[in-house]
Amino acid sequence: MPRPPLDGLIDDLYYLRGSPPYARLTLPPMPGAFLIVNLGAPFRIRAGTDIEAAEYADGCVVTTPTRAVEFGYPPGSRSVGVHFKAWGPSPFLPMPAAELCDRPVTLEQVWGRSAVAELRDRLATAGGPHQMLTLLEEELTRRLRETAGLGLVRHTSSVLAATGGAAAIGGLSVAAGVSSTHLVKRFKELVGVTPKRLARTYRLTATVFAIDPAGPVDWSALAGAAGYFDQAHFGHEFREFTGLTPTRYLEVRRRFLREHPGHALDGWPLPAA
Repeated sequence: MPRPPLDGLIDDLYYLRGSPPYARLTLPPMPGAFLIVNLGAPFRIRAGTDIEAAEYADGCVVTTPTRAVEFGYPPGSRSVGVHFKAWGPSPFLPMPAAELCDRPVTLEQVWGRSAVAELRDRLATAGGPHQMLTLLEEELTRRLRETAGLGLVRHTSSVLAATGGAAAIGGLSVAAGVSSTHLVKRFKELVGVTPKRLARTYRLTATVFAIDPAGPVDWSALAGAAGYFDQAHFGHEFREFTGLTPTRYLEVRRRFLREHPGHALDGWPLPAA
C-alpha cells in the first residue's frame, strides 16, 4: 500500500515474477486502471475481440476499460505495477484519460523513452522486490501533479463504489453543485468513461465478486440483489462486459479453481477461452 498522498489514487503497488497459470488471460472490465513496468520478455495485449494483439516491451498503461482485455504472458514474466483507483492515473498522464479508453498504450508513450529506460534500469538493478516498489512509489510521487476536477471526480466515484453503482447519477451532480454535463466532462477527462458507465462497472464487479464458483448459483436471486431489472437484463450486461454468458463465465471460473486451487490470481482474471 502506498503512503499519502498516493493512497488516495492507488489501491496497491505490486511485484510479479514467474510463469502465469495460463498463457493467455482475460481481464473483465473493472472500476480501476493499471500501469505495468515490464522487466522481462514482451507481453501482448488485445483490447477487444475485434482488435489484433499488440506487443509491449517496456510496459503499458490501461485506463478504466469498457470491455474485456486479453493478456498474453511469456514464460518467466517479471514486472512491477500499479493498481489505480478509477480516477488514479489522471495526475500522471499527459493526455485526457478518454484518449486511452480501451486503447492500451506503452509506458514510453506516456512518460517518454529516456525516462522509462532509466526507470527500468533502476528497477532491474534494485536489491529486491521491496526496494523495487519503493523506487516505483518515489517515481510516482515525483510525477504527481495537481489535476483540475480531481476532488469532484474522486468524491463522486467513491459514492458510486460505496453503493455498488446504485447511486442516481443525477442526484450526485446536484449534491456536488455542478451540472450533469460538467460532471460527465470531468469524468471523461480523468477516468475515461462517463459516471453512468463507471456505475455499471461497479455494479457488475460487485455482482461478480458475490459469485461463489465452488457452489450452486441462483442467477435470478443474484441479479435481483444487484438491482438489475430482471435476469435477462443481467445476462445482457454480463455479456457486454465480459464477452461471456453468466453460465459460461461460471464454467471458466470453475476450470481455474479446479486446475489451480488457491492461486493468487483466481477471482478476476480468467483463462482465455
